[in-house]
Amino acid sequence: MSEAQLLVGPFNRVEGDLEIRLDVEAGRVRAAYVNSPLFRGFERMLLGKGAMDALTITPRICGICSISQSAAAARALAQAAGVVPAPEGEKVAALLHAVENQADHMTHFNLFFMPDFARPDYAGHDWHDRTVARFTAMKGSALHAAMEARARLLHIVGLLGGKWPHTMAIQPGGVTRAPSLRDKLRMQASLRAFRAYLEAEMFGAPLEDFIALDGIAAMEAWQTGDVGLFLEIADDLDLARMGCGAGRYLSYGAYPTATGPVFARGIWTGGAAGLFDPALIREDLSHAWMLGEAAHPEAGQTLPDEAMRDPGYSWCKAPRLDGLGYETGALARQVVDGHALARALAREGGVRARIVGRLLEIARTQVVMEEMLAAIDPAERFMAEWSPPRDGAGEGLVEAARGALGHWCMIENGRIASWQIIAPTTWNFSPRDAGGVPGPLEAALVGAEVQPGEDTPLAVQHIVRSFDPCMVCTVH
Repeated sequence: MSEAQLLVGPFNRVEGDLEIRLDVEAGRVRAAYVNSPLFRGFERMLLGKGAMDALTITPRICGICSISQSAAAARALAQAAGVVPAPEGEKVAALLHAVENQADHMTHFNLFFMPDFARPDYAGHDWHDRTVARFTAMKGSALHAAMEARARLLHIVGLLGGKWPHTMAIQPGGVTRAPSLRDKLRMQASLRAFRAYLEAEMFGAPLEDFIALDGIAAMEAWQTGDVGLFLEIADDLDLARMGCGAGRYLSYGAYPTATGPVFARGIWTGGAAGLFDPALIREDLSHAWMLGEAAHPEAGQTLPDEAMRDPGYSWCKAPRLDGLGYETGALARQVVDGHALARALAREGGVRARIVGRLLEIARTQVVMEEMLAAIDPAERFMAEWSPPRDGAGEGLVEAARGALGHWCMIENGRIASWQIIAPTTWNFSPRDAGGVPGPLEAALVGAEVQPGEDTPLAVQHIVRSFDPCMVCTVH
């Protein structure tokens, strides 16, 4: 059998730098090695800074999920300071976070993922002309409609946070902006407009109809909107069996409130739900260009190996939960939360499952945002009394659009003694661990088709983009 090695990268339509080495045998990927080639080192930048500087610095990790970083940092500092955020402030923080995640999901589907199917490579398929008209880069009608709707949705962040990205509105004690009744009415109008876009363009039907889907057969019967076009493409190209993962899913619980997270915390493995224990996390460094030993992030360090010695091949660490790698993201959240369609998709675990999981979350998050906004009481306090931590430790666990995001901090004499971050793409795009077990993307790429003459195989691109990577967060 013919064997070859293929170096793929840099990838377009991926946030940040990504490089993948593929061992190819008989036209299929036999093994994959995922490299995050750009070290940024925010964890190093934070050392010695004042505790509250983290609220300014960590959102700058990323320009598309900065509220996620802000929310995680604020919760870590709140725990270190021994403060409980004001319940009304938590509601506003959750709404801000949900708006950003919703905008990220829209961007991924319309600008990052679907344009792949407008390529000339797929000319001749029944759906190709329609996909070209809707999703050709810079020209597609779906792209223009999506970006206009996204901009209108982000008005909510401007109203509550002052700006986007890098808002400073979320603080350990709550939020800095107390919305008025007039503000609520304006935000309700923004959410109504966004729902109208989703129901007219993306889903082509009431969102509740999609949320009500309870299995694969019901999903496959969906024909309307851009969702129907995607499902037609997925059926034709058999995306259900492309890029299948190990079937282990992790969620820290999305949008924490005084009564618990809106979407549940937990794990799903072997077809069964389980409890998530953050004490069982370890960051394996065996195949990362990092110095030190495997450790829980509260005791970990970020010490780059400037010599880039073997067997390291990535600046990304390899987080493991009780020794196992877990996939995280929208599908994982919906699986852990118990949605019937998501759990049916979990048994597939491939490209189609990840994209439909994200679409399901878009529909459900719209309803959640409407409920969050309705529950906000302008007459209540939005900030608890608090003081910056002098000494203490804290963890902030939230769910970014791409999955589980954690910040762990140690504060000594008002200064940051340690700050460690595990981003969603750190989980999904991790290198091998000490046992040689590949990370979730590396495992999902095994078996992907490589056509003769392909420098950047289409199947590999579909699988990579189904995870919606954010490489700048991965390497902080």
